[in-house]
Amino acid sequence: MTKAVGLFGLALSLAIASPALAHGSSAAEPAAHGPVMNADQVYSAFGWDFDKAEIRTEKVADGLYVLFGLGGNIAVSVGQDGTLIVDDQFPQLMPKIKTALKDIGSEEVDFVVNTHWHFDHADGNMTLGREGSWIVSQSNSRAMMLEDRVINFGPFASEQKAYPDHALSDITFDRTMQFHINGQTIELLHVGPAHTDGDTAVIFRGVNAVHLGDVFNNAGYPFIDADNGGDLAGMIAFCQAVHDMIDDDTIVIPGHGPVADRAKLARYIEVLTIIQGRVQALIDDGKSLEEIMAAKPTAEFDAEFQANAMMLPSFLSRAYASLTRK
Repeated sequence: MTKAVGLFGLALSLAIASPALAHGSSAAEPAAHGPVMNADQVYSAFGWDFDKAEIRTEKVADGLYVLFGLGGNIAVSVGQDGTLIVDDQFPQLMPKIKTALKDIGSEEVDFVVNTHWHFDHADGNMTLGREGSWIVSQSNSRAMMLEDRVINFGPFASEQKAYPDHALSDITFDRTMQFHINGQTIELLHVGPAHTDGDTAVIFRGVNAVHLGDVFNNAGYPFIDADNGGDLAGMIAFCQAVHDMIDDDTIVIPGHGPVADRAKLARYIEVLTIIQGRVQALIDDGKSLEEIMAAKPTAEFDAEFQANAMMLPSFLSRAYASLTRK
């Protein structure tokens, strides 16, 4: 048993043994969840060890790289105008991230685009914002950073503290934005609620690549932050919108997992659409969440999507929450 699955099992057993907690959400009614973990407990739950972590660099096109470490994948555009990165993981990893950046010719980070506000994609703001990097996000993400939040995974939850001023977005946009840097146009796109209500896709037009953040998870089923505006139908719509804006040669960078392509994104859309239909049909039949889980609407895809004892209940719980939200 992995450390992550083991701690998940503990949280799940505590949730069953004790009354559910509640907190305000974007739903009409407060959402129930299991025990709320602090940051250190969450790191342990996911098996993250910052001291032992390594940053792996993959070149995906001229002037465009992806850094893999802990948390969300970091895209890096580096060139004559400077460095723009997409997401920044954790301040604890920043010395290692900076070493990796230096190895590809980056002296400092000029711009950081947060695909959304979750800690594993944006906590690096704590360091880079203090050092003078310009931080950019969709406007809803900045709004979420202003207050303490609870991220509800269903059987357990994690706390995320409000960001200090220096780690907040300096520049925000609502639907679209463009950078002209390093000889290419970089488009920022927000379609609507998906993984959260403030997601950003970053399209690198010059090298034909896109970073989708956690709207596209290539390491398993997605997490839908339904209590903070996330929506399964919106996630499908967001991915479809991006799919229709790119071509078969586009490099597709997910929030987690290996770099993919348009065909992989299309398959992701297909599977999520099938699961959404099955879960919605069960909801329409009056089934409870427990009955839906017992019906195993994802079973034929679980091996393909590397489902485990942590991922599957969280995915179905949050899909159910988004589909039953009033």
